[in-house]
Amino acid sequence: MIALKIYRLLPSPVRRRLLGLLPAHRRMGLVQTLSRPRGGDTVHPLGARVAVTDGGVRTRAEVVAAATPLEQWHRNLTAVTTALHTAGIEYHCIRNDDHLRSTVAVLDDHRAAVQRLIRSAPALSGADVRVVQVQPRRDQPDATPTEVIRVCFPVTDSRAGVVLGAQFACEIEFWSRHGDMVRAPRRNGVVDEAPARAQPVRVAAALMSHFVPEADDHTYGTRRDLAVRAPDRVGFPIDAVYTWVDGSDPQWLKRKSLALGAPDGPLHAVAANSSRYHNRDELRYSLRSLHAFAPWLRRIFLITDSQLPSWLDPSHPMITLVSHTELFADLGGRSSYNSHAIESRLHRIDGLSEHFLYLNDDVFLGRPLLPNHFFHANGIAKFFPSPAQFGLGEAKPEDPPVKAAGKNNRRHIQRQFGVTITQKMKHTPFALRRSIMQQIEGKLPAEVEATARHRFRHHGDLSIPSSLHQYWAFLTAQAVPGDIEYEYADLGHPSTPARLAELLARRNRDVFCLNDTDSDPRSFAEQERMLADFLPRYLPFPAPFELPDDVVAERRNVGAGELWRRSYRPVQDARRGAPIDAPTMPNNMLNTVTDFNAELLRRQP
Repeated sequence: MIALKIYRLLPSPVRRRLLGLLPAHRRMGLVQTLSRPRGGDTVHPLGARVAVTDGGVRTRAEVVAAATPLEQWHRNLTAVTTALHTAGIEYHCIRNDDHLRSTVAVLDDHRAAVQRLIRSAPALSGADVRVVQVQPRRDQPDATPTEVIRVCFPVTDSRAGVVLGAQFACEIEFWSRHGDMVRAPRRNGVVDEAPARAQPVRVAAALMSHFVPEADDHTYGTRRDLAVRAPDRVGFPIDAVYTWVDGSDPQWLKRKSLALGAPDGPLHAVAANSSRYHNRDELRYSLRSLHAFAPWLRRIFLITDSQLPSWLDPSHPMITLVSHTELFADLGGRSSYNSHAIESRLHRIDGLSEHFLYLNDDVFLGRPLLPNHFFHANGIAKFFPSPAQFGLGEAKPEDPPVKAAGKNNRRHIQRQFGVTITQKMKHTPFALRRSIMQQIEGKLPAEVEATARHRFRHHGDLSIPSSLHQYWAFLTAQAVPGDIEYEYADLGHPSTPARLAELLARRNRDVFCLNDTDSDPRSFAEQERMLADFLPRYLPFPAPFELPDDVVAERRNVGAGELWRRSYRPVQDARRGAPIDAPTMPNNMLNTVTDFNAELLRRQP
């Protein structure tokens, strides 16, 4: 216990240096012992209500098998509006400045009735109800903080490690009447003051939060004059693209071995090393992070060399498989072992949206994010420069492939725009546009094709989505630098176990990357144990495109290539070949209805 207290008091850099002194095989065990919260291994039954800490407050949460922030956002808002509707209390929903919470506005005349309601309404039975103070509107500097009622139904996983609670609560605020006007008690995303009388309408949930997808079919009651679309709301479709490989698949290993017998030129030591292709099930949890934290994504494209993860349901409507045969059809449809080559073809994916995120399977979203983290509402992309630099000089065969590609990118940016780039990009989801990749291929056709033809990483490659696209887009006024809270951990570094423990405890990063640059294959088992402990704790809730555990267990012993052969069917539907920027605005974005609010308004004097 004394060692635990001392360890937790030490600054993070000191913790990491101490761990670096230990043998590699002891680091993970020590970190788990010193940093895991008490009770972290207790497994609670589904339906149990367990004690948790939510936003610094002790409360109880229901243990569930699966949940997402968006589901909880809807659950909390629906419960509050149902209770108010049943009680005949007039309300209107309004966009909260915090898009992860919802707001329901009620006249201050009904405050006492609402306070009684939250203690007795069946729809709110079991809810966590808190009265919290919030700051008044900025045009009232002398006003005292106002109270809102925060309602949520906290849920947690079987180990009580993740709590979805007050962060996604519905807040009831009380508007004051001033003659024929009503006034909001605090800032919101629409208006400070409005006429007391207004036409009631039901609107799509997407108008209430940037976190809610355009295609979400939930509707909520509000006033017509508040049913407005914010200019900063991203309304265009955004897809996600992954590249994935299972380096242990026998069929794939045979193809790779044959390709190594006839390389495109001299190979750098890390151009085809084992760590580049090692599969630790990262993709499963990276996809979970998208499902949980980016519900606004439209579709997910998975590029593989005719391989299929044992746990993935390829028939799920969000998932589209893309084989190397399709991607390199004009180059003979052969397999590629070069991520630069695969990335050079992303814009050729049939049916892909104009705006998309490109991720490696070692990149994870760390918490709920808005589309605005990656794109402006006018379509301009964001990129995230890294302090790391390419280095001086021209690309040489002895350069690590990543650095060589960065130098090649720099040479072409110099020729096209007369400026010299020096910084790499952070290893995050890359916000890309098909049209920009098409522009690059149009200007550099020989170089892009040469990259695509290199079956292994080559010192002549371009790295298009990881820096060339970003700088090209920036210099043509199609992208701007952005900010993102980011954590990078090299799996082979001595500090990584401690960093993962901190990440698990704090969950304070937008994105994190668990990269394996060039690990010794002898360390793979230790790294797999580390990730097998960390990832299910960080992302415990399965996504709907994961197969049941019993099915996965049967498929584990079948190679990824054989699973592909048995399961893959080319997608033939209306999505393929669709316009790359087709709108996804639902028809029910604004529907006027006659409901109880209309009746209440007619009764008012």
